[in-house]
Amino acid sequence: MAELVEQVRAFTEWVGAGRKLTQTGRLTLADAKALVPLLGTSDVLEQTIGDHVYRTRSSERLLDLMLVVECAKVAGLVRKTGQRLVQVKKNQALLDDPQKLWLALFTRFDQVGEVFLRPGFGESLLRPEFADGSRAALTSLYNAEGAVDIARLCTTVWNVVSAPYVLDDLTELQLETLRITTDRDTKQVLEALRRLGAVTLRDESAELTDLGRAGMRRLLGMPEAGDPIYQVKITLLEIEGLPVWRRVLVPADIRLDRLHVVIQAAMGWENYHLHYFLDGETHYGEAEPELQYRDERKVRLKDLVKPGGRLEYNYDFGDSWDHEILVEEAKVATADGRYPRCVAGQAACPPEDVGGTGGYARLIQILGEPGHEEHQDIVGWLGLDDPSRFDAARFSLDEANQRLAVQR
Repeated sequence: MAELVEQVRAFTEWVGAGRKLTQTGRLTLADAKALVPLLGTSDVLEQTIGDHVYRTRSSERLLDLMLVVECAKVAGLVRKTGQRLVQVKKNQALLDDPQKLWLALFTRFDQVGEVFLRPGFGESLLRPEFADGSRAALTSLYNAEGAVDIARLCTTVWNVVSAPYVLDDLTELQLETLRITTDRDTKQVLEALRRLGAVTLRDESAELTDLGRAGMRRLLGMPEAGDPIYQVKITLLEIEGLPVWRRVLVPADIRLDRLHVVIQAAMGWENYHLHYFLDGETHYGEAEPELQYRDERKVRLKDLVKPGGRLEYNYDFGDSWDHEILVEEAKVATADGRYPRCVAGQAACPPEDVGGTGGYARLIQILGEPGHEEHQDIVGWLGLDDPSRFDAARFSLDEANQRLAVQR
């Protein structure tokens, strides 16, 4: 059994009937000190530097232990209720099924968050962007045929986690420090995945284990033969002229955050903007407190929609592109099938930031009128040498599936 899985099991059993928490909802320092040797974490309770002894004064500073605690939480084995930490009885069967427990921990690893990465002074960009950064590392490992240089993984993660920030005003030293701390935390993530049994680390490279590769297939929504899949039709609403739609085969239990990626790739969007799903009553989206959406990572398509049912998807709150997701029928995956897979479609995806359905209609109108005063401006905005190169009716099934393959 993987080291981290065993530690999570032992911690859950230690919680037993419940343990008292501090007023801030943390483990008491006394309990934390007892857990470090019990679980065999690598945390240092006190450190001597010169003549001074530095002692840990808060459990949240024991980052290795915090990883174990958070893993138990995201797996649904324990939860905080009031000022106590208690077991979740309905999920205790996971403790007797190491395979299911491992899968629960692996597929929810991106929900662990920043608890086991260094906070405060010297904090990295990976810490607040943990979900995207950890997923980028795993996807890069999955797409590789063999081992990947850790330096290359660090670059991949840096490119992803730094993208949301404007760093132009930083000094060279500040930028270098951010990069160093982010690389440090990327290696911490790889070490955590090694302890989970998902990654093998050797020399300066990392590689997914067979277990990790199987877990990635589940994480990316790639079903096994015989598993249920949905045939869904994604239609862009309120488009004048030729309707824009895609027909896609997806696993029935695909998470909504993965379905978002599928829609982006199949339609041809570039994932620049925010989005949400709506089932008629509840909004689902990224776990941002300001948005107050239900976390899309914790909801699966089959739990919201059955064959014949519909779901709304909105992309870009400015242009407000509304899509209808119609579950046309339920099927089963075949042994040689690739999922998600686009099987049909019609018309081109509108350009990003064109101004919504009204702006898109106006763009098409101006492109069709070479004498229009804004014609050349629109051609230049699209980055075209020849306006005929933009064909609103064009759809390529091969290109749609190439985009889907890259997004995995």
